[in-house]
Amino acid sequence: MTSVEERVIRVAIADDHGIVRQGLRMLLTRPGLEVVAEATCGPEAVEVASAFEPDVMLLDIRMSNGDGLTYLSTIRQASPRTKVIMLTTYANPGYLARAINDGAVGYLSKETEPDKIVEAVYAASRESSLFDQSLLSKALEPNIDHSEPSPEPTSLPTDQLSEREIEVLKLIVAGMNNAAIADTLHVGKATVKTHVQHIFQKLNVADRTQAALWAMREGIVK
Repeated sequence: MTSVEERVIRVAIADDHGIVRQGLRMLLTRPGLEVVAEATCGPEAVEVASAFEPDVMLLDIRMSNGDGLTYLSTIRQASPRTKVIMLTTYANPGYLARAINDGAVGYLSKETEPDKIVEAVYAASRESSLFDQSLLSKALEPNIDHSEPSPEPTSLPTDQLSEREIEVLKLIVAGMNNAAIADTLHVGKATVKTHVQHIFQKLNVADRTQAALWAMREGIVK
């Protein structure tokens, strides 16, 4: 079967600064990646998502004439298959919480290493997540003012998870998809899928990102 890296990953860029779009387009000019469309505001990003259904969209969190954070959920509705990575200059953990709640699979600073952005695109296309670790840490700090709050996973005793489930959870935090976890643990993908479902049920979370946030908050993963 052809791997994600061997097929072309179709990417859209949404940012209101032309120089940023140009820089991202140049960064993504490499084998296996193709920039198929660009947008300068939230409404245009929705149109691009609907018309092109890209595999991945790099979405600026704040844009004039309609910012990315406001339109994220609409973009996800317009093209459910599109994985959205938020790019930002705002170190606001509240924005991160809202982005996760609205379906983003990545959240990176524009000042991050360029290769990390490319890595995030590949990770998103593999159904994995990549978040700025410093922002994640801030989002999990107690008593922090989240100006854009979202529900947090329920806390529960760690011993409600089996040793194997904790192993799987740690690998989820590392950004692995089910196939990679199966290879690492030398088990079948169906077994991993069952473990992941049990983890979601026990933690009362909806997705891998919320499970990862819970693991970091509870100290399972530092």
